[in-house]
Amino acid sequence: MIRREFLVRALSVAAASLFGRHALAQDAAHGMHDMSGMQGMSDMPGMPGMAQGRTPGAAALAAPDALPSGAPLAALRTLVNESREAGVFRATLVAQPAQHTLMPGHPTTFWQYGQAGDHPDTAAMQGQVVGPLIDVREGDTVEIRFVNRLPQASTIHWHGLPVPPDQDGNPSDPVAPGASRIYRFTLPPGSAGTYWYHPHPHMMSAEQVFRGLAGPIVVRAAVDPLAGWPERHLFFSDLKLASDGTIAPNDMMDWMNGREGQFVLVNGARRPLIVMAADERWRVWNACNARYLRLSLGKGRTFAQVGTDGGLLQQAREGLTELLLAPGERAELIVRSVGGTREPEGQPQSGESAQPDRSATSAQSARAILSAEVYDRRKMAMSHGSLPPDSAHPLADVQFEPRTPNAPGRAVAIPTTLREISPLGAPVSQKSVVFSERMDMAAMHRPGASRNGMPAGMTFMINGASFDPRRITLTSRRGEVERWSIENRTDMDHPFHLHGTQFQILEREQEGVVTPEPYLAWRDTVNVQPGETVRIATMQNQAGERMFHCHILEHEDLGMMGMLKVI
Repeated sequence: MIRREFLVRALSVAAASLFGRHALAQDAAHGMHDMSGMQGMSDMPGMPGMAQGRTPGAAALAAPDALPSGAPLAALRTLVNESREAGVFRATLVAQPAQHTLMPGHPTTFWQYGQAGDHPDTAAMQGQVVGPLIDVREGDTVEIRFVNRLPQASTIHWHGLPVPPDQDGNPSDPVAPGASRIYRFTLPPGSAGTYWYHPHPHMMSAEQVFRGLAGPIVVRAAVDPLAGWPERHLFFSDLKLASDGTIAPNDMMDWMNGREGQFVLVNGARRPLIVMAADERWRVWNACNARYLRLSLGKGRTFAQVGTDGGLLQQAREGLTELLLAPGERAELIVRSVGGTREPEGQPQSGESAQPDRSATSAQSARAILSAEVYDRRKMAMSHGSLPPDSAHPLADVQFEPRTPNAPGRAVAIPTTLREISPLGAPVSQKSVVFSERMDMAAMHRPGASRNGMPAGMTFMINGASFDPRRITLTSRRGEVERWSIENRTDMDHPFHLHGTQFQILEREQEGVVTPEPYLAWRDTVNVQPGETVRIATMQNQAGERMFHCHILEHEDLGMMGMLKVI
């Protein structure tokens, strides 16, 4: 149901509901914290959509500056390889509650991934909120023993990696509390790229990720043309804290639009300081439940994009001043030092770049703010129309230091060709995916209406149906090139994610205007705007059952997911 239909239903029940008296105030504040007192919205341990330790009448949210900022950017911890065999990466990942004090005087209990032998107190002393980096190479056989010490069943999904279906953490294969299992797969040639891992149990994915369960993966190529560049990792996550330091539960607006907290963390910290003395290769992850990151280093500061979800581009996209990352997307960037202002070496791409600000002084160019600029993803309002877009959000401060004698020179050029990428070829079959939604306001505001903590009356669909793991939505043949059309018939943005393979974007259509994709790249996640159709080419190489879904995790949990059977 598109938004105008949603509004008709909303107006029909507004006069008879408490919502009708308070909707405008709730929209303005994006609060609705009184919803935490509804059945299923309280913070009960072990229940989907609920947060631990909270009661009806929950406290207000913490102030946006309640977490300290300005500490040096922390390096990601690395998962220890327990194997001594060449080409084998063997390790243990433990999911368990761990306490950290991010807000002075108010400890917060996260759910997070740790290593074998980690104790919750040890994790707290290390100050690590992000799961450990899994750093592996093409050709490696990866064997991860997953131990679940959570009060909920869970899985690990290897987002973007071409792993067998039965090793991909699908919701049909949960690991019970107190149980364990081994995930095993081999990374094929050509799989080098920037990936991540997170839970995928149906109706519980959103909660488990916003409590902290996510971590980065880097798959390295045997031959990497950028191997000599200093590499920096920026893992973005979202955090919504109550004033008492507890992780706040989802309110009705979170479920409807996808959860955005008042804090965006970079490697687990609010607004850290990045100090640069040389040109660097940045790998960036958007691991937020629903937040879009329109990354910018400020007016006139350019950078180059050299990679997407599935690894390096064929040629760098030079001269960018911003780059939009939808939830689940990753990118590789080259960020220049010495103030970060240099003439772009290529032409502007897709309206994302501008000329450097030549009026900037050397003193001004010594610092920059990495920000998420304003992006209107058309979030729904409970009363009418859409909510206004959020304001720009500072993510990190960047300080450009004078070069040291051993630092690479400013004139170091990005290789003309980073790797060869060929089009997949002519498709032999077509697939259609349609995003839609249905909002029953009467059901949403009926006293006591909920399903195991999920809001009633709120449904997000693919091809007219809400997810059922027993129903096959689409069927593909292994090894066949397919052309998929992903159409968004809702009034808000939705990022599409396909399991088990990468794809190439062919074109986008909006209001009858078809725009070919300006560059060839491998991806597993793509944003689809309202009224837009995105067409991709893809191929599955392993038989079995896969998911495809919106990567706004609340929408995924509420049914915007389909099952693909590969035969």
